Amino acid sequence: MKKLIYSFAVLMAFALTATQATAQIQTPAPSPAAELEQTVGLTEIEIEYSRPGVKGRTIFADDGLVPYGKVWRFGANAATKFAFDKDVVVSGVEMEAGEYAVLCMPAKDEWKLMFYPYESGSWGSYVEKDPAATITLEPMMSDDMVERMRFTVENMDMDGADIVFAWDKTKLEIPVEVHTAKQVEASIKEVMGGPTPNDYYAAASYYHERGENMDQALMWIKKATDVDNPRFWQVRRKALILADMGKTKEAISAAKMSMELAKKAGNDDYVRMNKASIKEWSMK
Repeated sequence: MKKLIYSFAVLMAFALTATQATAQIQTPAPSPAAELEQTVGLTEIEIEYSRPGVKGRTIFADDGLVPYGKVWRFGANAATKFAFDKDVVVSGVEMEAGEYAVLCMPAKDEWKLMFYPYESGSWGSYVEKDPAATITLEPMMSDDMVERMRFTVENMDMDGADIVFAWDKTKLEIPVEVHTAKQVEASIKEVMGGPTPNDYYAAASYYHERGENMDQALMWIKKATDVDNPRFWQVRRKALILADMGKTKEAISAAKMSMELAKKAGNDDYVRMNKASIKEWSMK
């Protein structure tokens, strides 16, 4: 019994030692991570960055923490990321929807911002690459001191906003235009124009799979395929519906059409399926 108690005590001591060896002390990050999300018009803007503090230091100067004329990661720890879910215009420069690593080069009278397709937070990996876009902005001095660097979205309306950078007594406004009017017009045309061929195809497929309302399914699949550029898989569905309705001659004609479209698209599976169906239906 004593041996058993002793063994248990040794085991517990070992477990405690192992736990202490793997445990890590957690402390706050000197430059905490932050995320900003804002919808402008119909466009989502997201910014991921880290927020360094002034801590009594000189920030922007020839001999400052962020020296003039040197590339800076626009924050701390990693490259700052800007993301737009739709195309935008940043300070007059057209930019495609996507994620960008943003580096900058501060100077007393002018800042240069470089936007790179985002690959990782390793900001040094972008320095030797050509940016997708470059803009120049005039910095402003503020009477209010901002201890921790921050981004905000200000002066917002349906057509744009300013991404505002502020740290210490330096402020930078990055104008962003969004294409709200064009996006709304496209949405109006899509909705008011009625169902798309894909909508008709989905509805026809649903009824066909259930074996219900076949006349309605045929009407819808015809709307899906009676277009300038019908899709081979949609014409295939038309052939199957016609065959199940006993319209064999029309089904064979549709299958031949689907097969030719599949050949052009390089889809061997649909070519093979249509060949088999044509052979089967021709024997009826």
